[in-house]
Amino acid sequence: MSSFCRSRTVLCLAGLSLFAFFASTPFTPALHATNNDVLGEVELVGASKVENTSGVWVDDQYVGYLSELKGSKKLLLLPGEHTITVRQGGYLDFNQKVVVRAAEKQTLNVKMERDTRIALPKITAEIKLDVKPSRAAVFVDGVYVGHIAEFEGMGKALLVAPGRHKIEISLPGYQTFDTEIDLVANQKSAVKTELVKGGPVEGPALTPPQ
Repeated sequence: MSSFCRSRTVLCLAGLSLFAFFASTPFTPALHATNNDVLGEVELVGASKVENTSGVWVDDQYVGYLSELKGSKKLLLLPGEHTITVRQGGYLDFNQKVVVRAAEKQTLNVKMERDTRIALPKITAEIKLDVKPSRAAVFVDGVYVGHIAEFEGMGKALLVAPGRHKIEISLPGYQTFDTEIDLVANQKSAVKTELVKGGPVEGPALTPPQ
């Protein structure tokens, strides 16, 4: 079981350790339709910053973080039943099945519930992130923890338990960046990179919660 703590400026993780995109075109799983009249829109409305920064998967495919899925990045889906999963480190997954109809819009209100099984770490190490694009998703040891913009800048950092961790940064349409970092207690480290265009248009697949 992963454990972590989140404040206004940092997210920290322990145990196994504690991770949205979008191209300028709408997401249409299994088929890239060119006529929006055959698609239906699902608008996700978050109750707070926790929900708005959470990662969203549609039919087990990552599509972005919640608050960016609007405007040119709005969520357009093929008609039929779809499963929407919203995930945030330290919270239980939000899962909802929706039935999409062509040319219709529906709103889904999202509220995350804390996972009370997670204990806060007492000793941490710090990872500063400086990555472009800043909307790329961050995974630590395979677990989604947020997007880059949450962890870059003054007073912001990703806190992890001491030890070896795999950091993966992913954004559909870009090549995934990954690295391993071995940290001791209170050590400060940094990851700085710019993702290279040309990766798969599909986002990371949804993995079972840890």
